[in-house]
Amino acid sequence: MSSLITGFHHVCIKTRDWDRTLAFYVTALGFTEKITWRTAPNRAAMFDTGDGNYLEIFEDLAYTPSPGGAVLHFALRTAHLDEVAARIRATGAIITIAPKDVTLATTNAHPPVPIRIFFCEGPSGENIEFFQNELT
Repeated sequence: MSSLITGFHHVCIKTRDWDRTLAFYVTALGFTEKITWRTAPNRAAMFDTGDGNYLEIFEDLAYTPSPGGAVLHFALRTAHLDEVAARIRATGAIITIAPKDVTLATTNAHPPVPIRIFFCEGPSGENIEFFQNELT
């Protein structure tokens, strides 16, 4: 039986600082605007992260991030992890886990999976993992 789910579509975040958030995701990371709706101070947009996956952003001037947030993190795939880390540092964002190599010891029949990752805090308190590997 095939899965009813065909893959990741989007992660949604809220922001109080629209301009800073777009500078981070569009300027630093290269996401492209797909669709927008509503107007300031209540804007919303969907940005293509690449390969048809999206980040949806809602502007909410009253938004206060909860500690740890409801989403543990979201991971963005990259083939250029260290270059992305340099761009993130240039925005002034906090890198919470520096770029490092990790091997995932699997618990199924798949052999261990080597990956390279780093984490940062996004402009609205979101936890973002950057994930580089060739096997998943």
